[in-house]
Amino acid sequence: MKSATASKPKRAVTPAPSPAADKKSRVILVEDHPIVRQGLAQLINHQPGLSVIGEAETAAKALELIRSSKPDLVVLDVSLPKTNGLELIKQVKAEKPSLPMLVISMHDEMLYAERALRAGARGYVMKKEPSEKMLLAINRVLKGEIYVSDRMKQKMLQHLVSNQVPDENGSPLDHLSDRELEVFQLLGNGFATRQIAEQLNLSVKTIESYRENLKLKLNVKTGAELIQHAIQWMKTEPAL
Repeated sequence: MKSATASKPKRAVTPAPSPAADKKSRVILVEDHPIVRQGLAQLINHQPGLSVIGEAETAAKALELIRSSKPDLVVLDVSLPKTNGLELIKQVKAEKPSLPMLVISMHDEMLYAERALRAGARGYVMKKEPSEKMLLAINRVLKGEIYVSDRMKQKMLQHLVSNQVPDENGSPLDHLSDRELEVFQLLGNGFATRQIAEQLNLSVKTIESYRENLKLKLNVKTGAELIQHAIQWMKTEPAL
């Protein structure tokens, strides 16, 4: 005869969900085109482990958000009003060296990816890539990895093997500094010297110095030739 005090079978206890399992990586988007920004936000927010916590169309607003909201990742374009995206990357890197940044841009990665990585970004993906590639880039950068395309990896490996940065056989634009390239772009967009100075918050004399450097590096003799060269190059660049 069994004892009346015999223990009853224990119910299986369902473990409480781990707080870490529900944690989403917090993303800030920095993009000055609203339609592109909304599309990226929708793509990211549909992922179970990601959440867009803030959006900015300028570098100044981006810095405010980054300082106040403690994101896990910043996704940004290199083309921003007033401040070049590369300058924003450098500033964020100086203030928050451990914060990963991923560049998503229409600009050719062969010219911009290495610049972005040197500035402090952890990855570069072109906007023409399918959404799967963008999400792959986001997830890899969040894991602490570096993401660039296979074509870009090959170029970087060639630089490493030949110890040439940039490639002497590449585009003359590879030899420009980040600021020189920015001035060159603005010239191609029709900005006059004084307008460029105001846009970049620099003196007219400084912009004139950059123009002289551009003429030397691009092997053009006159300011008119430099502007024509810049306009022709901008025609080959994407609109966004």
